[in-house]
Amino acid sequence: IESERNWEDSQDPNPLIRALAVRTMGCIRVDKITEYLCDPLQKWGQVFILDALSKYKAADPREAENIVERVTPRLQHANCAVVLSAVKMILQQMELITSTDVIRNLCKKMAPPLVTLLSAEPEIQYVALRNINLIVQKRPTILAHEIKVFFCKYNDPIYVKMEKLEIMIKLASDRNIDQVLLEFKEYATEVDVDFVRKAVRAIGRCAIKLERAAERCISVLLELIKIKVNYVVQEAIIVIKDIFRRYPNTYESIIATLCESLDTLDEPEAKASMIWIIGEYAERIDNADELLESFLESFPEEPAQVQLQLLTATVKLFLKKPTEGPQQMIQVVLNNATVETDNPDLRDRAYIYWRLLSTDPEAAKDVVLAEKPVITDDSNQLDPSLLDELLTNISTLSSVYHKPPEAFVTRLKTTVQKTEDEDFAEGSETGYSSSNPVDSAASPPASIGNVAHPAGRQPAPAPAVPAPVPDLLGDLMGLDNAAIVPVDEPTTPSGPPLPVVVPASTGQGLQISAQLTRRDGQVFYSMLFENNTQAVLDGFMIQFNKNTFGLAAAGPLQIPPLQPGTSARTMLPMVLMQNMSAGPPSSLLQVAVKNNQQPVWYFSDKIILHALFGEDGRMERGTFLETWRSLPDTNEVQKEFPGITITSVESTIDLLAAFNMFFIAKRKNGSQDVIYLSAKVPRDVPFLIELTAMVGQAGLKCAVKTPTPEIAPLFFEAVELLFKA
Repeated sequence: IESERNWEDSQDPNPLIRALAVRTMGCIRVDKITEYLCDPLQKWGQVFILDALSKYKAADPREAENIVERVTPRLQHANCAVVLSAVKMILQQMELITSTDVIRNLCKKMAPPLVTLLSAEPEIQYVALRNINLIVQKRPTILAHEIKVFFCKYNDPIYVKMEKLEIMIKLASDRNIDQVLLEFKEYATEVDVDFVRKAVRAIGRCAIKLERAAERCISVLLELIKIKVNYVVQEAIIVIKDIFRRYPNTYESIIATLCESLDTLDEPEAKASMIWIIGEYAERIDNADELLESFLESFPEEPAQVQLQLLTATVKLFLKKPTEGPQQMIQVVLNNATVETDNPDLRDRAYIYWRLLSTDPEAAKDVVLAEKPVITDDSNQLDPSLLDELLTNISTLSSVYHKPPEAFVTRLKTTVQKTEDEDFAEGSETGYSSSNPVDSAASPPASIGNVAHPAGRQPAPAPAVPAPVPDLLGDLMGLDNAAIVPVDEPTTPSGPPLPVVVPASTGQGLQISAQLTRRDGQVFYSMLFENNTQAVLDGFMIQFNKNTFGLAAAGPLQIPPLQPGTSARTMLPMVLMQNMSAGPPSSLLQVAVKNNQQPVWYFSDKIILHALFGEDGRMERGTFLETWRSLPDTNEVQKEFPGITITSVESTIDLLAAFNMFFIAKRKNGSQDVIYLSAKVPRDVPFLIELTAMVGQAGLKCAVKTPTPEIAPLFFEAVELLFKA
């Protein structure tokens, strides 16, 4: 009866119920259960069969055709995963088929099911579009006549629109470019700024890709410039610069129109593009020196991208028009770029130009005014070998990320995943990370509360069990607590003394020292265990309570059995945003550690914010200024540290750089030095920092501006810790 009920559930329209039914039947140890399992497995199991078939290499074209013929009906399946797996399998076998007629027919058969995927819900559309992006790079003829299905709808989510744009560029041809340009022009008038920018850039990419359509693309870009929307104008100038590089000496007649928008440029890439155009065609622009001079006034404040382009453009102008005006300009630029800058790239380029101009102007012309290589279409960005690898992984995460599996999964280990309602527990092993993971079906731990732990309590040693094999069915459906996470092998480091968090007097002879740290872009919990008891301690496990940054163990706590009088040190890899707590931000990190011989030890540690600062926190000077201005004054928090003395500006910059707080600029404010730095915490939250102090005298004023000012107190704690250390 139970088997029949489960068989009925395996036909349920709800995929979760179907999965549970198949899983339950698989656990019933009765011989006859196989006859109930075969039918549903032949239906929820087609994906696995097709994936296995895709790895088989046919012996000859005839066998490949036979395999494809058997698989083709799966293209009409209602399940999206089955359709994509069938497409993957057919694409693999098409590599061996030599008949052009067969190839043409298969391409026609694959188009309708791929188009049908775009009528599903947005999330499935996105996965389908990411896979189609790969398919059209390999076989563009499959969807060459279906470009209209990729036109964006008004209610499409932005991530779907962006993917549709990419595919439209790849499918654009001389035959359909007029339709495509009409669509792109309409998108460029929408309200979503990112989508508008992408649409304008798409017009430029089509111009670079299709030579015969370039003039029509430029006409559309000029029409968009005339509507005088600032971000549209700037994006148009950026793509027109690329068009000039693709078709030199062809469309320069439009430069006068571009120059009319000079005063509206405020984005670094747009400024740099306009400066490049002026420098490259200085001999055709009567007032080129005046145009460049307007940028020179703000040279010290410009981002490095603009400064570099301005330097080169001024040198080009001087070589093409060696009159009095350009001569004065080149002196100003070279002086700014060599004396007034901290950017080594800008300074080195300026010195090279200076040496060339002063020793051999003709050689300078050969270098600076040399003919440039023509840029090519970048619509098919992926390397052919990478594309082939991704096509073998269609309908997997690899095809969504557009990365090979090894790029985002380095090692597989099992750990225990906690639900939102779980917390610390006395005597419960479910929430702990250990070298011997326990069954994830164990009862969830109770709340930490204020439970007293009897000193004489001795929990029974846990039996050693082999590492469990991941339940693929449960994992796919989200029905199991076992999660697979990539973890690197932890090392056993040596280093400076760690703060004691559990003294031996409290830990019945076990002393634990620990601190958060960062190494090679990864957050670790550095721990030292010292056994001052008369017994061997083993079976160490650790659990972290919910905290502001969701810190949790990324793998097991690997501590060998500790003999009496010995110690062991380890670096426990940590993950972020996995175990978030509610309420205001706090630096509190509550930890529980247990072993087989002692009760659970609870202790509180501090989250050191600078251990979370990412290596990607560096900002360009212009970006820093723009971000500072964009944040309201209410987002600025200040604190004074009367007991901190800065001995040198340079040593302070070096100290903070070691903890991913990056130098932006410095200035004098009377007798005080002001240093500006940038940093970034998880979830791309920037910290804009201003330090003010008088070298050699006590007193440091720290101001920080951030989109999340409530985290500022944690930052001030980190600053005080760093300088006092």
